[in-house]
Amino acid sequence: MTVSRQAVVEKLSTVEGPDHESDIVSLGLVSEIFIADGKVFFSITVPAARAQELEPLREAAERAVKSLPGVTGAVVALTAERQGGMGAAPQPKPASQPQRAHAPQDRQPAKAGVPGVEAIIAVASGKGGVGKSTTAVNLALGLQSLGLKVGILDADIYGPSMPRLLGIKGKPEMIDSKTLKPMDAYGLQVMSIGFLVEEETPMIWRGPMVMSALRQLLRDVAWGPLDVLVVDMPPGTGDAQLTMAQQVPLAGAVIVSTPQDLALIDARKGLNMFRRVEVPVLGIVENMSYFIAPDTGRRYDIFGHGGARAEAERLGVPFLGEVPLTMDVREMSDAGTPVVVSDPEGAQAKTYRAVAQKVLERLEAEKAAAGSTPAIIFE
Repeated sequence: MTVSRQAVVEKLSTVEGPDHESDIVSLGLVSEIFIADGKVFFSITVPAARAQELEPLREAAERAVKSLPGVTGAVVALTAERQGGMGAAPQPKPASQPQRAHAPQDRQPAKAGVPGVEAIIAVASGKGGVGKSTTAVNLALGLQSLGLKVGILDADIYGPSMPRLLGIKGKPEMIDSKTLKPMDAYGLQVMSIGFLVEEETPMIWRGPMVMSALRQLLRDVAWGPLDVLVVDMPPGTGDAQLTMAQQVPLAGAVIVSTPQDLALIDARKGLNMFRRVEVPVLGIVENMSYFIAPDTGRRYDIFGHGGARAEAERLGVPFLGEVPLTMDVREMSDAGTPVVVSDPEGAQAKTYRAVAQKVLERLEAEKAAAGSTPAIIFE
């Protein structure tokens, strides 16, 4: 049975709003509603100060939608509106009240960790088309080959790649009413929005819904125990990327770029974004660094060569390695058999494992540095 948007709206009109007088639809709190394969996705806008208090409202809306015939699941998120939300304005502090700082003003607030996950690494790029997702998958498998328990989160909502890159089909199981069990591929724990909607279904969502979906894919999944969770970030430096960087306790970020100047300009933006939100940059990978013709063995620097290495030196961040452009990486990725597991003794697999080794060393160095630096508390 097909679920209509109108049926969802009518059902949500029965859910009492936070004012206890009107419903959440008439109050204008419900975002655009997206329906795919019997699953309903939407968010509810509430004042930031009441977000935790109004969790029962979210649960009530979720239960209401799930009760509709034909609905197989619902993803409902609270989106905090900091100004102007439902008439809730920020209260100014009295001018005479002195401010007491318990930490330096430029220190970021503590970020809630993810249960079962020891460290989270973001794999990012300033633009699409540089092989970020392929790098993320093979980096995760490379870290696994070093003896770590590894998971991968596909945070690219608009263009999820993990189902295809890892050859995974089917839907994740629900452990309880709101917790998903991650899928498994080659020993990796995997989660992607691509498991919840059909491959051809476009995700026509605005920023708040994307950010809410990312938070749920991260926190409403039974991860662990994991030493490392690799997050395949969306390309660019928009709201979704900034939300992940600001709200998730990232242990570090790996920047992927191709050698040419245009890609490096965008990679530089991504790197600077992580620096501004105090996320350590573990290093830069130069992907599609060169091409070796399979028939002649001749090398071609199609996109130039060495640009990412030079950029890493200029910016003072580690250079993690050069990954060549090869036919087998492309073919194995399309077939859902990443090169690190399908050809573990090949040159490309060795390159990815070398990158993984450097990333692990950088992670350990950052952890040691953080542990040796005392926090300064101002009273």
